[in-house]
Amino acid sequence: MLDEGPSDQATPTVRTGQGSTKLTKEQFRSRWRGHFYDPAFDSAPAELERLTELAWHAYDESRKSPRTRKAGSEFADPEFDLPIEWLDARRRIQQAAERHRAVDVPSRILLICASPRTDETCPGEMSKTFRLVSTARDAFGEMSGCEVDLLDLSRLTAEYGRTIFPCKACVSTAMPLCHWPCSCYPNHAMGQVNDWMHEIYPRWVEAHGVMIVTPVHWYQAPSVLKLMIDRLVCADGGNPDPTTTCGKSPEKAKALELTGWPYPKHLGNRAFSVIVHGDAAGAEAVRRGLHDWLTDMTLVPAGGAALIDRYVGYYEPYAVSHDALDRDAALIEEVRNAARTLASAVARLRAGIRPTDERLKDPRPK
Repeated sequence: MLDEGPSDQATPTVRTGQGSTKLTKEQFRSRWRGHFYDPAFDSAPAELERLTELAWHAYDESRKSPRTRKAGSEFADPEFDLPIEWLDARRRIQQAAERHRAVDVPSRILLICASPRTDETCPGEMSKTFRLVSTARDAFGEMSGCEVDLLDLSRLTAEYGRTIFPCKACVSTAMPLCHWPCSCYPNHAMGQVNDWMHEIYPRWVEAHGVMIVTPVHWYQAPSVLKLMIDRLVCADGGNPDPTTTCGKSPEKAKALELTGWPYPKHLGNRAFSVIVHGDAAGAEAVRRGLHDWLTDMTLVPAGGAALIDRYVGYYEPYAVSHDALDRDAALIEEVRNAARTLASAVARLRAGIRPTDERLKDPRPK
């Protein structure tokens, strides 16, 4: 075990010394030019060389957010320069929150297909997850007052430039360092752009109910789902004002947390349903993990019928797993019942019928 020295909450120490990952110019050049391996680019050597130099200088100078503007009067430090892209994501979240609060709109269901498998890529066949999602979507469509926003995470594997970057765990340094929405990306100096989360955050905010349908991958949630889960940590206590931490100052963030942080729940009081299917093992554990994660964010379980873990073609060959799903009429009806249960729970929440523990003070915040 590492000896981290004495603990002093009044003046916490920022621990450093993990080592540098800075590339030399030649290392950077080799990696960046890898994007242009296709011989089609060989016809433009001069243009590529010029772009390589521009990209190197952006990296070498760490130009993470090259376009900024003054924060303005809504923030603690109006003169602080905030990234235009972050401000745009914040604006879209605020607009989504207004739509969520509106009383004269249909109930919005965020329906998440959490399988990376799709017939548009190497598997050459759609996922069973997508088929179950389609069943749920049809069930919601039969109910008045519901509209579905389908978030298909298989687009991460099938769509050019569609990316969710991994969480950097800023919250483990100090909660106020984790901004809402996440400000770690894009990072133009590192080529970390087109981060899908800036579009996904408003979709969670606008939703009145969330249904996650997922397979089991090696006893765990699939990587495409876990990427989104980790990046939603900023919704559970995240700091909506990056100027209070001068951007990403760990010293300021630690000091701010120790003054007494409120850990705001940015997605609280949305109903949820979880449907997990597996082939041989792990479905119950994944369902429990997703349930506990969502309740930690103070989302509300829709009810027992909306929380499902089942096996499709238990220990049968993968080659016939779709045929096994064809035969499983009970699971199809369970998915439809989960949709009905979620829609009912959403209606109760929107009518002001809140969980009995909502007004209790949490003795262990975050």
